[in-house]
Amino acid sequence: MPKVSVILPIYNVAPYLDDAFESLLRQTLADIEIIAVNDGSTDDSQQYIDKYMQRDSRIRCYRQDNQGLSAARNTGMRHITGEYVYFMDSDDMLAADALATCYDYCRQLDADVCLFDAEVFYEAGAKPIPWGDYHRSAVLQENTVYEGEALLSHLLDTGKHRAVVWLQFIRWSYLQATGLTFYPGIIHEDELFTPQLVLSGGRICCLKRAFIRHRIRTSSIQGASYSRRHIDCYLTVVDELLRFQDSPIIRKFARYTLSKVFYTGSVIPFSDKVAVFLRAARAGYLKYIGMKTILVFWLKRNPTH
Repeated sequence: MPKVSVILPIYNVAPYLDDAFESLLRQTLADIEIIAVNDGSTDDSQQYIDKYMQRDSRIRCYRQDNQGLSAARNTGMRHITGEYVYFMDSDDMLAADALATCYDYCRQLDADVCLFDAEVFYEAGAKPIPWGDYHRSAVLQENTVYEGEALLSHLLDTGKHRAVVWLQFIRWSYLQATGLTFYPGIIHEDELFTPQLVLSGGRICCLKRAFIRHRIRTSSIQGASYSRRHIDCYLTVVDELLRFQDSPIIRKFARYTLSKVFYTGSVIPFSDKVAVFLRAARAGYLKYIGMKTILVFWLKRNPTH
């Protein structure tokens, strides 16, 4: 059994795969497996995967028609054999001691999930993202085991909640016990997965290290212009979280998230505003958005529309 399984979803990222694979092959922890999932790439991504598979037997590849990031991660999960799992983005780079440090630390604290930080850098032409500070460990302590609800509440209160799964190192047996998978067909799927993960009763710890260099690309989901789809997917996240657990902490998450989402949503076209606002109203979510944000959503002018 490998100590760590790395899930690497790949879709049309050929120019970045050298960086991603090289950072994995430089890991000081040798006892790992790398599960690449080619999600229907139409560029040269498979050639890069093949090159690295020939170079290192720890890399396996599974190919499927394009189904999206959630489906690719779920495919990778079906092939995990390691003790711990790390979900890596295929255009990111991982510090050489990341997997070894997280593994040893989780074993030391008997932790189910380890959180850490990231540094962000922008590809030329990519738009800045307002949530680009991935240093949430500033409000947490090392050598401390956190309970999920208290942790999520603290991160929401301090504005440091970051749901991205590539900032988490997870015990595979714990993830299996939760029964969680990634919700297909949406973006911001981590905003659903991560609260469910931390609220499922695990032991959670933190390392004050930036193990990831996270790339914001012009063509990535994060680097793309804000649209109706972003808001619709966040509304789906709240729908599913309330089905998972209709509780004060989920309602707190909904207020934290939807107020920001609709504030940013002032940039979308008027016809799209009508559609997402009516959906939120029918679901009873206006109380989470707040009157001030609603006014900004409707009245703030966007010169491009």
